[in-house]
Amino acid sequence: MDIADRSSDHPALNTEPFDGEMEILGRIQQASNQTFLAKITKSDDHETVLQGVYKPIKGERPLWDFPEHTLGLREVAAYRISRLGGFDVVPVTTLVEGPFGPGSLQVWVDSEPAEVDQLVDLVSIDKVPEHGWFPVVEGYAADDSPIAVVHADDPRLRMLAAFDAVINNADRKGGHILASRGRVFGVDHGVSFHVDNKLRTLLWGWAGKPLRRSELDRIRRVADGAIGVVSDLLDEDEIEALMLRAERLLTTERFPYPDDDWHTIPWPPF
Repeated sequence: MDIADRSSDHPALNTEPFDGEMEILGRIQQASNQTFLAKITKSDDHETVLQGVYKPIKGERPLWDFPEHTLGLREVAAYRISRLGGFDVVPVTTLVEGPFGPGSLQVWVDSEPAEVDQLVDLVSIDKVPEHGWFPVVEGYAADDSPIAVVHADDPRLRMLAAFDAVINNADRKGGHILASRGRVFGVDHGVSFHVDNKLRTLLWGWAGKPLRRSELDRIRRVADGAIGVVSDLLDEDEIEALMLRAERLLTTERFPYPDDDWHTIPWPPF
């Protein structure tokens, strides 16, 4: 079965947020911006509950290279592009009015850490697998022992890498990859869709390799329909850059190479 055609087999892809009262359950401390675990209780029955990640726009930390108060919009744009293309690698994400004002709400995913470790890992140099894995970057641990970040040669990660190339994701670190019920999801897409090339990721294992027909078909859907789904979220120049990236990928039919003029590995990597 083609992994990106199973569009309704996971709650994170088929649970739409509904009107109701939002309650903040706690703050997610690892996030650099204000990020909260929240639940919404449905207004009409007061029993149906949805859990999600709420990111208020006014809690976004200013960045030097992205316009202020736009990260939440980019989170939603990433979901719409994922769904439009049939990548289905981003949990349902919408704009909501929460306790701290407007922001993005993403359906919660119960990730399985052991499965994530089978996709992206940090290992000592002498334990880098010979087959089925790509070493991405090497460095040193706190005790000065040599280590490497590796990722699996997995078709689910490959689809995520193709998606990241389309949206120009500047922050695909290990902690932004989730695994649940056999699926792989990406989260935290607030620093995507820049007009300049800012692709920064751990998933460089396929750099320069030919894109598969299933990947090209999804990119074509984005090129054909993106204007209609993100025009209320992104600026015109950002949409134009998105279309140009998609067309470039369709022309070269290959994954992009790292840019020598840009830091292409996120830090920290996890």
